[in-house]
Amino acid sequence: MEMKRVVVTGMGALTPLGNNLDEYWNGLINGVSGAEMTTNFDASKFKTRFACEIKGFDPTQHMNVKEARKLDRFAQIALVASDMAVADSNITHENVDVDRVGVIFASGIGGLITFQEEVTNFAKGDGTPRFNPFFIPKMILDIAAGQISMKHGFRGPNYAVVSACASSTNAIISAFDTIRLGKADVVLTGGSEAVISEAGVGGFNAMKAMSERNDDPKTASRPYDKDRDGFVMGEAAGVLVLEEYEHALKRGAKIYCEIAGGGATADAYHLTAPHPEGLGAKNVMFAALADAGMKPEDIDYINTHGTSTPIGDVAEAKAITQVFGEHAYNLNISSTKSMTGHCLGAAGVIEAIACIQSVIHNIIPPTINHFTDDPALDPKLNFTFNKAQTRTVNAALSNTFGFGGHNACVIVKKYIP
Repeated sequence: MEMKRVVVTGMGALTPLGNNLDEYWNGLINGVSGAEMTTNFDASKFKTRFACEIKGFDPTQHMNVKEARKLDRFAQIALVASDMAVADSNITHENVDVDRVGVIFASGIGGLITFQEEVTNFAKGDGTPRFNPFFIPKMILDIAAGQISMKHGFRGPNYAVVSACASSTNAIISAFDTIRLGKADVVLTGGSEAVISEAGVGGFNAMKAMSERNDDPKTASRPYDKDRDGFVMGEAAGVLVLEEYEHALKRGAKIYCEIAGGGATADAYHLTAPHPEGLGAKNVMFAALADAGMKPEDIDYINTHGTSTPIGDVAEAKAITQVFGEHAYNLNISSTKSMTGHCLGAAGVIEAIACIQSVIHNIIPPTINHFTDDPALDPKLNFTFNKAQTRTVNAALSNTFGFGGHNACVIVKKYIP
């Protein structure tokens, strides 16, 4: 069968750099760090006492108090980002068939804050089971997809995707496939994560995965720097409106870009560490290029997974040189996690949005906080250190990798009628 074209007609974002799309993009191209000392909880006794939090978010500015209490923070920010994306796309019940509008949404962990609160309250009690009746529907990670569909009345395919830090990229790929196979006209897709809490920070600290640079949080996320010491936890929500091309034309939609292809692979190697030679990363980039019908030379920019971990950054850089050969040195490469921190299950979508904005505006956001070259990295690769660069970006590739060896990659390209 002939595959349908899929375009992006709406975007919404809540990130550590700003509470809307423009603030997020301006923060990226200006090299702003979203890291500050943690305010979501008292982190004074933790090894890591800082994070990339969403600033000044008050759910009651977007929903009533009763509704807000029924939602975990990850679902609250998901709903707000979906409102932005729906408004941006101008889809209404008059210009779409709501039975053919889906929601395929992701989270890596879901309602961890709610889970922690409920279990902690029970443990402090006398053993009598007193749980919030909304405990389970607040916690389960599929609830964001359900809440978005109920909020907007969309009755098409509706489910959640989870693959740790690759989750929202996999959600985008699933939405892309759903539309190009003709199973829906429009799909809201993306992801949200909000686990900056005692359990979230404590758990990742125990794994020794996070930076402990408490004396200088804003420079703690240092992808590709010799002195990087782990990732900085972030929280975010991002939503894309994907739409079948002819459907978008018929309703006069604004078209941002086209989804070209996607790929998914597994490392099949280790619980948390990437394959040291970047095998899964290499395979997923090849898979995405093949799916898009593109050659390595067609890519201008790679938004890397680039978490600021000693092993992961080197493995991904090796994979890029293996996939792109000599063209690797013509690419711009950057890790926007240097600014947003690692937003876990939401990382894929906010980084896909960064790629889309790069394609639209022909600007590459930088990898900030570079101080010392790492001799383990190929010095000829252009990591776009410290300052944004301008160049024509016809196509951009976004990588995300998750615990369990999950790899996902999506490619976006300029819209050409």
